Amino acid sequence: MINNEISRYIDEHKDEAFDLLVELAQIPAPSHHEEKRAEFCKNWLIKQGAKGVYIDEALNVIYPVGSAENNPIAVFMAHSDVVFPDETPLPLKIEDDRIHCPGVGDDTANVVALLMAAKYIAVNNLSLKDTGLLLVVNSCEEGLGNLKGSRKIIEDFGSRITEFVSFDGSYRGIVSRAVGSKRYKIEIDTEGGHSYSAFGNRNAIAYMSSLIDTLYKVKVPDLGKTTYNVGTISGGTSVNTIAQHAEMLYEFRSDEAEALLIMEKSFTDIIENYRSKGLDVTVTLVGDRPCASNIDPEKHKILMERTKNAVKLHYDFDAGFHSGSTDCNIPLSVGIPAVCVGCVDGHGAHTREEYVEISSLRPGLGLAFDLVLHHFKEN
Repeated sequence: MINNEISRYIDEHKDEAFDLLVELAQIPAPSHHEEKRAEFCKNWLIKQGAKGVYIDEALNVIYPVGSAENNPIAVFMAHSDVVFPDETPLPLKIEDDRIHCPGVGDDTANVVALLMAAKYIAVNNLSLKDTGLLLVVNSCEEGLGNLKGSRKIIEDFGSRITEFVSFDGSYRGIVSRAVGSKRYKIEIDTEGGHSYSAFGNRNAIAYMSSLIDTLYKVKVPDLGKTTYNVGTISGGTSVNTIAQHAEMLYEFRSDEAEALLIMEKSFTDIIENYRSKGLDVTVTLVGDRPCASNIDPEKHKILMERTKNAVKLHYDFDAGFHSGSTDCNIPLSVGIPAVCVGCVDGHGAHTREEYVEISSLRPGLGLAFDLVLHHFKEN
């Protein structure tokens, strides 16, 4: 729980946080191309006095605090990437109690909350309790980013990590259980030809349509919650051409690892059946998010309750726990207690109409400070 001194600090710097959000939200950051935001965050942290800040090969911005040796560490992160492909500044406007901008809530406002907590650490002489910290603005959380940034943190520090907190989304729900998924690009190629003179030749789009229909007849296992979806489809050349090529993106998800295995077998059997028709079917795995595995239930419960209590304190809201697909999938999959919680409220995530409520930003700073500063001794 933060004390009065820290609360006053937040009040004195909330306008700075607002200005930082407005500036950062406009910097484009599609997954795998977060260079501009990463460089901005690194330079901003250094200007605040943070020592040892660096960008790793996955484009994670990392501020290590008291973690130079092989001591245990806690990780706090918020992702820099957004779902939008824009390479030019993202459009932002402020109306009433709202900041409108694609990606402003998912996840830019949470990045700002993490950065402001990092600044407080950098400018104050704080003493850690029994673990070091990694404060990370990570890459590639969204979509086909495939959790690249989170994977890199676990690859480099996993054996030392005692707990993992991701600031993402809204404070209204806490993700404590991982929804795993498999994502595939499926391509079908046929001989095609002229729609009149070669009529009767196989059409890749027709076979892709048939394949989609077959996939949508699959009965999901009665284990946890399991879903599937075809998200995109494309192909063909012109209206008077028998399509030679068609492709789609397909995924299935579940919060139960066994269900994922069942869905994978069903998918593989269906693909092999279509190949047996003499079709050229190419399948490429483009996303693989694991479920949780072998987590110490007591340690996980302690982290969950600490997070729930912090939300209650700063938002006066009883947040529930639920499953989700977040950066926490990776630590949870290797047995590290992890939760994902937001430091903001708003609407329209993953749409160009997205906004955050300005009035939710101040308690969000309190929430972030509360969770991060838990690992420091009181002065």
